[in-house]
Amino acid sequence: MAITDKPTALQSNMEKAANSMEALLTPQEEVPVESQEEAPVEINEEEIDQEIEELIEEDDSEDDDYEEEEQSEEDQVENLESEEPQLYTISVNGEDKEVTLEELQSGYSRQQDYTRKTQELAQQRKTIENQQQELAQKDAIYSQLLPKLEATLKGELANEPDWNALYEADPIAYVREKDIWNEKKQKLQSVQAEQQRTHQEAQVEQQKKLAEFVEYGNQQLLQQIPEWQNNEVAGKEKLAIREYGINVLGYTPQEMDSVYDYRVLLGLRNAWLQQKTVEATKKKPTEKKAVARTARPGTSNVPKTSTPVKKARQTLAKTGKVQDAAKLFEQII
Repeated sequence: MAITDKPTALQSNMEKAANSMEALLTPQEEVPVESQEEAPVEINEEEIDQEIEELIEEDDSEDDDYEEEEQSEEDQVENLESEEPQLYTISVNGEDKEVTLEELQSGYSRQQDYTRKTQELAQQRKTIENQQQELAQKDAIYSQLLPKLEATLKGELANEPDWNALYEADPIAYVREKDIWNEKKQKLQSVQAEQQRTHQEAQVEQQKKLAEFVEYGNQQLLQQIPEWQNNEVAGKEKLAIREYGINVLGYTPQEMDSVYDYRVLLGLRNAWLQQKTVEATKKKPTEKKAVARTARPGTSNVPKTSTPVKKARQTLAKTGKVQDAAKLFEQII
């Protein structure tokens, strides 16, 4: 019996050699005397050894070829891993950077996606702005129609009928007219409630815009007056400007406290600084007294009773208007 039962085509060279040896060494089945004479079996050991050596050499050669192929594949993989990728130079925020092709492709893909999303957001923003503009126009028309409707209903309800007389004269007409009257009263109440609601919404929106403007003004003040970034300095100067506006320019405390426009505050501060400069100049001692000038014939020595600055200041004290304050700033500057 053979060492392996594999088909011959699937057997390796070593298995074939082993089977050949087993076949030579295994005695043949006895043949009956009647059918055949015994034949002597001759074994040539040199031929067997030579065949085994050839099979072993052939198998070793196949193993060497397999090892060479495996080594070649490993070398190719190592070469691919050790090969450096090609770099490309691009400019990012004014600086040159080297990136690989894969990074370029990834960055281009992200840029395309970012551009697409930006365009979608811009389109959505434009649509929302158009919708808001349409709503604002409708609200304006609606706000204008409500007072007209209220006036019409009030006119129709101005003269209330004598319900008792109408009931005695025509009970059916009484019921009909009473229903119409009550319906008009309900409409008037609804119109008045809607007017109140729109008025409250307008106030809320106005307060919101005012708060945004004040916040914007605070930022502008800090940019144009860096000293006010110090809260202590800002507080002292604002208090001095308030007193200057009340005591010198003639504003009331309520008017000064209601100033929210940063441009007005900048103008008041400039006038206050100019006033400080003038006062500081007056306090400086003079080294020489001015020589009295002799008046020319035909001229009067009577001093002028008022100056343009004084007139503007007096006008502002009387009116308290912003226009008069602006004229006073022009005279001072």
